[in-house]
Amino acid sequence: MLEPLDLKEIDQLIEMAIREDIGGGDVTTDVLVPEWQTARGEVMAKETGVVAGLPVASRVYQQINKKVSFSPNVEEGARVLPGRVLAEVSGPARGILAGERVALNFIQRLSGIATLTALFVEKIKDYHAKIYDTRKTVPGWRSLEKYAVRVGGGLNHRMGLYDQVLIKDNHLMALEAGKALAKGVRLAREKAPQWMLIEVEVKTPEELEEAIAAKPDIILLDNMTVEEIAKAAKSIRQTHPLHPPMVEVSGGVTLENVEAIARTGVDRISVGALTHSAKALDISLKM
Repeated sequence: MLEPLDLKEIDQLIEMAIREDIGGGDVTTDVLVPEWQTARGEVMAKETGVVAGLPVASRVYQQINKKVSFSPNVEEGARVLPGRVLAEVSGPARGILAGERVALNFIQRLSGIATLTALFVEKIKDYHAKIYDTRKTVPGWRSLEKYAVRVGGGLNHRMGLYDQVLIKDNHLMALEAGKALAKGVRLAREKAPQWMLIEVEVKTPEELEEAIAAKPDIILLDNMTVEEIAKAAKSIRQTHPLHPPMVEVSGGVTLENVEAIARTGVDRISVGALTHSAKALDISLKM
């Protein structure tokens, strides 16, 4: 079951978006449309995709004018074809028009992320590996964008720097040379909360050997070829046959190579493109 979106958490973002777009008022609508005018509109998909963000759009209209009714015709995560009516909007015409772009911006962006995520998930559906996102999100949009990843069938990596240890090369530069990775894992075990996963990033065979010896919870293979990934995953599991660390892959993952990566038997494939390169889904509002 999809974890629900905490709408209260994003109220500030919605308020900012409304203020950014409407400012002191919708001049065009105010001079052309009578205050008493009511209207009805349809939110329609213009291309195939996975829908996300309908609850956010509804929240937008509630903040602009509580008399505007936003009624979804499909569920979050629905796969739709061009021409499908996603929701109906009715009520004061001024409110509908004023909220049009803000509501569509949320739906289009989040549906684009859900759609791209679903394509990656579909590619590896027959394998053990799962698709994860990254922290490469638009500032302020992280909870929303990671929600859209879940709508598309993906999983969330850490939400921020506060909920998981991930030791990268830049962290190790702060430690003395030689066995820095092992020291990093040891310090994390001693000082981080016991419930936190400890993950280490490796780029070379030498770093992999050190990471295997350090026994973190997850070993992240960064920017390796498929052949290197397969060899590394085999080495990790041969060294720790009973309780091997989880194996994650990141860097250079595309729709073209993700199945080959999953075929190596890794556990997690993290894809920054889910959030930093997703194309907005084409959706319109027709009055």
